[in-house]
Amino acid sequence: MAVAESEFFREMTLRICGSLDIDEALANAFAYLERHFPVDVIALGYSDLATERIHVLGFAKREGSTTIWDETVREIPVPPVAVDYRRAREPVRPPVTLINRVEPAQEPLLSLFPRLADQSALFLRLDIDREEFGTLVVSVDGHDRYTERHAQLLESIREPLTIATINARRYLELMHAKDQLAEDNRALSADIKRSLGDEVVGADFGLREVMEQVRQIAPSNSATLLLGETGTGKEVVANAIHMASPRSSGPMISMQCGAIPESLLDSELFGHEKGAFTGASQRKRGRFERADGGTLFLDEIGELSPEAQVKLLRVLQEQRFERVGGSEPIEVDVRVIAATHRNLEEMVREGTFREDLWYRLNVLPIRIPPLRLRREDIPSLVQYFIQRAASELNLPHAPGIDAFELERLKAYDWPGNVRELQNVVERALILSQGGPLRFPDLGTGRQASGTSAPPRETTRLGTLDEAMADHIRRVLDRTNGQVAGPGGAAEILDMNPSTLRFRIKKLGITAPKRI
Repeated sequence: MAVAESEFFREMTLRICGSLDIDEALANAFAYLERHFPVDVIALGYSDLATERIHVLGFAKREGSTTIWDETVREIPVPPVAVDYRRAREPVRPPVTLINRVEPAQEPLLSLFPRLADQSALFLRLDIDREEFGTLVVSVDGHDRYTERHAQLLESIREPLTIATINARRYLELMHAKDQLAEDNRALSADIKRSLGDEVVGADFGLREVMEQVRQIAPSNSATLLLGETGTGKEVVANAIHMASPRSSGPMISMQCGAIPESLLDSELFGHEKGAFTGASQRKRGRFERADGGTLFLDEIGELSPEAQVKLLRVLQEQRFERVGGSEPIEVDVRVIAATHRNLEEMVREGTFREDLWYRLNVLPIRIPPLRLRREDIPSLVQYFIQRAASELNLPHAPGIDAFELERLKAYDWPGNVRELQNVVERALILSQGGPLRFPDLGTGRQASGTSAPPRETTRLGTLDEAMADHIRRVLDRTNGQVAGPGGAAEILDMNPSTLRFRIKKLGITAPKRI
């Protein structure tokens, strides 16, 4: 019994548009088509007249049958008749070309499709735009196998096939872009690993115990807490954990919690939907979503507000969240590494940090010692910073440093830790003009604890925040209150200006003149 055109249209549309995987869609279409057509092969492609090439998107066939072209070839020259048709802008031929046996005028097709000499075929043209059009090919062995009724049925599905061709092309382009992005991400991760070095400077000396802990906890998926003063290298240790973990091929996403305004924190962590708030012109993925399959490093976790702490705790417990303005839960697989210079235990006692979040983060704590407690690392760090800065400044050779200056560096207390050492070395390198490095201003007005025994402490030891506030005040005094810009306090402290302003406000510091 002949199939009705409406039924044929419905069933073929459901199958050809039912999957973005064009091979799967064509296989489903073939299974239905063979009930009503003599068919051995069904193929879909598109022609690009700018390059005069036919690109084969996919095909399905009966086992043992052959296509009208070499199946190993995915690009075929466009037939001259097709080029002439598209450039003429007039429909000089019907949408369906029926070939039951090759006529003399069609013999040029044999150069492209040599097997067409022994087959019958239907070619359905799919108009995409002026420079591109698609083609559905249905073929079967033998001559005189197709009728005008077959051509009429095939023409009825021209519109859904055109849509399917456009969608298949876009899907393939998206998959190609995704593969390229993954390749770029792998290359970028390799570049980052090379720039940081396979080993942390000091891993064999002052950071030996820290790196032993890194090796022990890296295989775990549990949250990790890095404790230590500002500038001790917490982000470097976090990267070492990520690189040594099974997640090393995934992303490593970082966020400085103290640098994000409270009003934008939810959007930064969890993302937002288009129109969620004023200025949300498009959907944005948050840090958690971007870190899926990898690691999220939250620096200065102690700066989070109580409200943000509640939301973070929920994500750590459930591994799911909703974007701002969204209603659909998003599940992620993220390992969180948090870091802080603050005393979280004391903050828990004072009620400024949630106890349940503290327990969730404190599963695997690592305490990173300050530079003054691992002075044996200073020579290696100095050489590392000299080599890196010399490369960045395109110097013909890295300058040297004599033993006296190196001993001065080792004797200094380094309140800013490794970050301060890096800044001091880079500044000396810029001012050296190719000569040996000198540090004339090092430790001015400060007693180096490595040169003599410190006096017995008879007054109360200040808190870390008080020490930080004193240091920031001294830097602001030196810069005459300038925070941002060349020579500003942010540059000296190696901090983002917004982060420094936030700290100034939080610590109640009054700048001498301007901020």
